[in-house]
Amino acid sequence: MAIDILTLENRYIDSCRRHGVLPNATILSSFFKAEVKKSNQEPCILEILIDDLKDIDFAPLFEICMNIDTSEIEAVDVRNESPCVLSGEYALSVMRAIKQKLRVVELHDVSFAKDFVRDISQGLTCQVLTLRSWRFRKLSLMGEFMHMHTLNLDFSSSLTGFEEDCFNCMPNLMCLSMCETRISNLWTTVAALSKLPSLVELRFQYWQYCNDEGTSFTSSSGKSDATADFSLLDRVPFIGESCIDTRELTDLNISVEDPLRNFYSFDEEVMNHDVQSMVEDSSDDSEIELTNHHHRDWLAGVFPRWNLQMPLQSENEEQSSRDYFTGNSVDVSMKYMSCHASPICQEKHYREFITASLPKLKSLDNLPIRNIDKERATGIFSQYFEYLPYRWKSKESVLSILHKREIKSGRIKAQSSKRSPSHPSGTSQHFYTRSLSAAKLGSSTWPLLHPLSLSGFELDKGFRPRQFEYHPSDSSLMVFGTLDGEVVVINHESEHIVSYIPSLGAMNSVLGLCWLKKYPSKLIAGSDNGSLKLYDINHTPRKITGLYGNSGCVTFDEFDQLTSVHVNSTDELFLASGYSRNVALYDINSGKRLQVFTDMHRGHINVVKFANHSPSIFATSSFDQDVKMWDLRQKPIHPCFIASSSRGNVMVCFSPDDQYILASAVDNEVRQFLAVDGRLHLVFDIAPTESSQNYTRSYYMNGRDYIISGSCDEQIVRICCAQTGRRLRDISLEGKTLGSSMFVQSLRGDPFRDFHMSVLAAYMRPGSKSEIVKINLLASSGHANDDADDHPVCPSNIMGA
Repeated sequence: MAIDILTLENRYIDSCRRHGVLPNATILSSFFKAEVKKSNQEPCILEILIDDLKDIDFAPLFEICMNIDTSEIEAVDVRNESPCVLSGEYALSVMRAIKQKLRVVELHDVSFAKDFVRDISQGLTCQVLTLRSWRFRKLSLMGEFMHMHTLNLDFSSSLTGFEEDCFNCMPNLMCLSMCETRISNLWTTVAALSKLPSLVELRFQYWQYCNDEGTSFTSSSGKSDATADFSLLDRVPFIGESCIDTRELTDLNISVEDPLRNFYSFDEEVMNHDVQSMVEDSSDDSEIELTNHHHRDWLAGVFPRWNLQMPLQSENEEQSSRDYFTGNSVDVSMKYMSCHASPICQEKHYREFITASLPKLKSLDNLPIRNIDKERATGIFSQYFEYLPYRWKSKESVLSILHKREIKSGRIKAQSSKRSPSHPSGTSQHFYTRSLSAAKLGSSTWPLLHPLSLSGFELDKGFRPRQFEYHPSDSSLMVFGTLDGEVVVINHESEHIVSYIPSLGAMNSVLGLCWLKKYPSKLIAGSDNGSLKLYDINHTPRKITGLYGNSGCVTFDEFDQLTSVHVNSTDELFLASGYSRNVALYDINSGKRLQVFTDMHRGHINVVKFANHSPSIFATSSFDQDVKMWDLRQKPIHPCFIASSSRGNVMVCFSPDDQYILASAVDNEVRQFLAVDGRLHLVFDIAPTESSQNYTRSYYMNGRDYIISGSCDEQIVRICCAQTGRRLRDISLEGKTLGSSMFVQSLRGDPFRDFHMSVLAAYMRPGSKSEIVKINLLASSGHANDDADDHPVCPSNIMGA
């Protein structure tokens, strides 16, 4: 026979007497409320508020919780409403003692020790878990949460991402809310969430519906809560509500949120308003009335023809769409506002990406997902994103591909039937290599990020890299120049120093580096004070010493305020550019400066690049917004052609086969031009940040198959197909220390390994060093230690490549 509530309460009082403590008034009140619910024939739920509990209250409460399984109490909710005094160890013991009747655990901004987060991640039997305003950076719930259907992590402002397997043991999780977190990466987020087979409701922001009578919150099931206060979000939306009834989510049931969903559906522009406190995201095109003047101005700029009043759609989708786009509106005016949005909501095509990637999802950001929304999302995903490299549609096992290679079969079912000419056919020599890359990349959404570490060779030496280059013929070598004027050649595979060249006061920040191709032991280095030298690494020290001679070094005439150097394909000539409108031409064999070409641009020339195969062809990029192609055979007075960007160009480079030139302008403007005549080939769809200091650099990867792009105001490396512009993946750079965001200072694709690259990343935190991070997209995740450095970072963001 089940223990009744009164008996349970008496046992609690007896236990307090045995332990020599007074019964806690909060616990007694909880028993009384449970008895009242029972007498009113309501569900008999015991609520335990841990706000006023102390460690001395633990022992009697623990004994009672051990007996709840055999009592008439149907469920137990554990909550707090203010900072707790009870230790985390005791609180967790109480929750686990309740066992199968634990229903809700709701903990708000609890100052438990870090061990509590680790211990609670080992598993609980609750159905609803709320950890609001908690301070953890990576979500790692590695234990069993077999009964949990709702997880709320709202206002966990330090949360930036997920461990790869954090959702493996939540088979029944249906509702997940992560509003006002720092989640930003679409790819890793979707990869983590795809392991939740029952997930149907997901939130990264709350859409608040306002009418003339006040403010109301409309849930995904169509229920309205007129008391919702979105400035505080006192009520957790999932708790106390039943999960989504999928019968309410059919196309025939069109709720008042439908006009907003249409506003979401095209996602052509994204606004960024006070990201640090609250992001108000209106990421698609609809007619909407917002009280915030910033939002109204933004919408008017994007959609100048619209009157900023939202029409209420009829149930007939075709007629509704026709009325919508012709401006016909009805009498009902509605206002919507995004509240407590996470950064991921700013991503272009965010809603379509999530909808297409998680087909079982029924509601996103409290807006239902209908069949028509899924169809639209699938189309937009296909237009702007690549699911797998080289437009493969589904994953293929590596063993299957290897087997087909052995029997020389070109028919692999995962290959797209509509293959563009630039992609390999079954008979191409690259077909199987690219097939294997597609298969391996599909299984490693969390790539391996490995910062190069050379500290073992001289513990008191902390390098501050400013520029780097892979060797053109030796796959193991890399050279980097430092902010202190040093040139260091390393074996980046073994992380050994091959050659070290100190500055000796002759160089400042090394901004220009270029290997010679026919003479693989030689390289050109240039610094921002104008110094230009040729080094032979076979005649330089292999260890960091105080001794250094001039053997193997050639000094050229200085080029003032230098930012870039590049050697031609025959190793006969090199060019230098800098903070001027001039370019200097040097003869490598004689060591002489042959000529200075003046006034090649209207602004200073940031980068100059020779073609990879034509020794006389070179390109220049300038902050005057122009990219120009030149030919030394024609005495470069007039360019072969001029290609323009809408912002100042940070850099330019040729594709490995010289078919294209890639220009990167300020704030994520990346364009690809035909090298033959400068015609625009492709504009990469990367959202701007609206910062004039967001200097963007882009290079090719995997030959000319993909481009990688990064900017100095962002900690993201974007990977796009160089033929279609489709986004393949975003890689987030994140330091190990909390708050140690990193920005992209420079980057290069590995010329020998597909889907490998290196990024020169600098911390935004003062007193931290910049470092070269190797990224392997085909390997599983892993991070090296984030070492501190005494030297502050002094990035020269607008100089060099």
